[in-house]
Amino acid sequence: MPKNRKVIITCAVTGAIHTPTMSDALPYRPEDIARHAIDAADAGAAVLHLHARNPIDGSISIAPNDFAAFLPIIKQGTNAVVNISTGGSLKTSIEDRMAPAKYASPEMCSLNMGSMNFSFHPLADKYSDWKFDWEEDYIRKSDTYIFRNTFEDIAKVARQLGGDHKVKFEHECYDVGHLYNLKFCVNSGLFKPPIFIQFVLGILGGIGPDIDNLVFMKRTADRLFGDDYQWSVLGAGRAQMPLATQGMMMGGNVRVGLEDSLFYDRGELATSNAQQVEKVRRIAEELGFEIASPDDAREMLGLKGGDRVQF
Repeated sequence: MPKNRKVIITCAVTGAIHTPTMSDALPYRPEDIARHAIDAADAGAAVLHLHARNPIDGSISIAPNDFAAFLPIIKQGTNAVVNISTGGSLKTSIEDRMAPAKYASPEMCSLNMGSMNFSFHPLADKYSDWKFDWEEDYIRKSDTYIFRNTFEDIAKVARQLGGDHKVKFEHECYDVGHLYNLKFCVNSGLFKPPIFIQFVLGILGGIGPDIDNLVFMKRTADRLFGDDYQWSVLGAGRAQMPLATQGMMMGGNVRVGLEDSLFYDRGELATSNAQQVEKVRRIAEELGFEIASPDDAREMLGLKGGDRVQF
């Protein structure tokens, strides 16, 4: 790859998998989410992938009011691209999951490209004392969750957010079949290039975090989309930095953050999202790549601009 290529770093700040017991660094109060997001942007993240939490107990929230508590602070504190999840709950309808994005009209939203058994129940056996009552039950019962993203759901998001709000999507693909789903949707006119694909490797229920799988996903996307897409890689847990490094060398962008991994190094919890961003930035720069600014990312991904959001 050309060594002056620009790499977009996305930081996923808090997510909907990990719980407060697992790390004291995981932000759930709005002021903490905002601080982590701004610090991550200062460290080099061009895109901030955001979920909300209940500010009292850290449980998962898709209430627009909980997003409204931190989005304006982030907007005032950084020029970074805000990307709001439409997958923030595994147990509610797509209409409810779209509500925060409809309120905020951000530049980007994540969009999962297929239904799947999305589970993280093995994590429950690693802890015996819980900070909040909801945590253990939420984690253990994830083996019953079906993360619903039907073609009808995808079309609703495309038409309501992509059409009415001019949102561009981080198309999250957890397995190779999701790439074919995306191709079908592109052929149907739901999405127009440039497409931004996030290869998600290492979630139980999806494709494993192996380099061979990343190569396979990339080759499949090349065959399906040609030159009409940008891509990034997300390695869950301990696969975060190895896959980020490999992805950059293969021509991709990267996503890190406490949503995807709580660790900085083997056996060492990260102290912040910014710490992970600083690490992947250092790796990228040592490999000879430039770090994309938020405005670089806007140009590369064809975004509407930060002046057209509603927060």
